[in-house]
Amino acid sequence: MTNYSKLPAILVLEDGTVYQGKAAGKIGTTTGEICFNTGTTGYQEIFTDPSYFGQIMVTTNAHIGNYGVTQNDTESEKIQIAGLVCKNYNINYSRKMADTSIQNYFEEENLVGISDIDTRSLVRHIRDKGAMNAIISSETLDAEELKARLASVPSMAGLELSSKVTTAAPYFYGNEDASVRIAVLDLGIKKNILRNFDEREVYAKVFPARTTFSEMEAWGAQGYFISNGPGDPSAMDYAIATVKEILAADKPLFGICLGHQILALANDIRTQKMHNGHRGINHPVKNIIADRCEITSQNHGFGVVAEDIQASDKVEVTHINLNDQSIEGIRVIGKDAFSVQYHPESSPGPHDSRYLFDDFIAILKK
Repeated sequence: MTNYSKLPAILVLEDGTVYQGKAAGKIGTTTGEICFNTGTTGYQEIFTDPSYFGQIMVTTNAHIGNYGVTQNDTESEKIQIAGLVCKNYNINYSRKMADTSIQNYFEEENLVGISDIDTRSLVRHIRDKGAMNAIISSETLDAEELKARLASVPSMAGLELSSKVTTAAPYFYGNEDASVRIAVLDLGIKKNILRNFDEREVYAKVFPARTTFSEMEAWGAQGYFISNGPGDPSAMDYAIATVKEILAADKPLFGICLGHQILALANDIRTQKMHNGHRGINHPVKNIIADRCEITSQNHGFGVVAEDIQASDKVEVTHINLNDQSIEGIRVIGKDAFSVQYHPESSPGPHDSRYLFDDFIAILKK
């Protein structure tokens, strides 16, 4: 392990704002859309969540790395974020279960980061100005040169990214003797979603993002799950077409996050890029069907257009965000198809919403 804590690094935002800090992780340069997560724990799960592919993560918790890294806490096979921005970068850790330090982890995974940044100032800036691209470098400290390189980085709007993080081939998860079988369309799925199905005695076959409905249907599943993932949902015509076919066949369907947005698009509900998105583990949501509230884990930069749902005769709202009244859940009228914008598998986060897995399985068993 190399200690880079004394080496300088620089963060440049698309609007020209510059932050000076210290190198964290691998020495190098990285670009992506900058966003922030307000969670106080679960940094490794966040780093490995495929929904963050192509994004530079700002952690609002002051200490990152203090409890090290363990393979058991990963949500995919590798780090998915494009870069890290944090306040205190702790190479030394104090967790007996940890396998290694965050510095070793980042070097092995080729992740470039920057520490010793005033993250409170940075988060306020992003909150007010909105999501934008950024560049981190610990090898080039010329801000003007970095601005020129950043100008060529595409906006997240319009990007199709699920094909970059999906499984290369179908695979099975769970007990093959389970009484319930589901087909999973992997748009960038988190491991804990599959764990939640397995805990409820569901056998899953996970398919690559561009799999057709007929290919999945041939396996004989009782229901279909559409996963979370990165990128702009409106750029995913292939997934929208697949969901339309599932609905036309009158099959039970459950979607999470990107899966929620794809279900909306399949019912002629538009999606839009949010000002800065929802990312954290303490977002209040109201289940308006059950008339109860839950604290949720969230990670999304796109949302569905509320006006389209209000004018639709195809879907109805089931959940709303109590901070900004954005749409957090829908169901298709007359069909066993529903979705939520947030993450009921909650890794990290509270377990208030895990009943949604039970609701889906109840539909499959009826």
